[in-house]
Amino acid sequence: MKKLVPIALAWLALAMPAAADKLSLNAISAYLNDLTQGKGVFTQINDDGTISTGTIYLKRPGKMRFEYDPPTAALVMVGNGSVGVFDTKMQTVEQYPLNRTPLSIILAAQVDLGRADMVTGHSYDGTATIVTAQDPEHPEYGNIQLKFTDNPVELRQWVVNDDSGSSTTVVLGAMDRTARLPNSLFAVSQEAEKYRN
Repeated sequence: MKKLVPIALAWLALAMPAAADKLSLNAISAYLNDLTQGKGVFTQINDDGTISTGTIYLKRPGKMRFEYDPPTAALVMVGNGSVGVFDTKMQTVEQYPLNRTPLSIILAAQVDLGRADMVTGHSYDGTATIVTAQDPEHPEYGNIQLKFTDNPVELRQWVVNDDSGSSTTVVLGAMDRTARLPNSLFAVSQEAEKYRN
């Protein structure tokens, strides 16, 4: 189940608009700090090569939700410092701290990619800026590779390489940043109680 975490999402053939040059870390940090909420579709490429799709909800800081389309029987919730991975078919749940996953980097209250030893890669591939980041205090937790396009700046994709050695790619569709997202969408503990009763 853990490899479902994009813990980690839309079209695999996503057309990425050309950018004039590599985005600076300051520009990317400012974009992420301004990205307070959003709702969109995603496509996820799992470590075993299987593909899942669904809807993503983001509410920074610290909240994210992945609702998977059938036949994937899974729900991933992030909230209150915890990650919950729910198997909706088997009615089981796994929980672990958000700060042990690379997603904590982009869900932080204040993103600062200029922080010492946080960014291990910063490049431009001709269409997008690619940034690889890790928790400088705990590099053993893995890293996250983020892909951004310009004009306007948009997060298009990320790849999470976690502490188990698994890799999960998430391709994002357009995000509706005006969507109303109640905190109940991210109530991990409350959802977990439903599975335990």
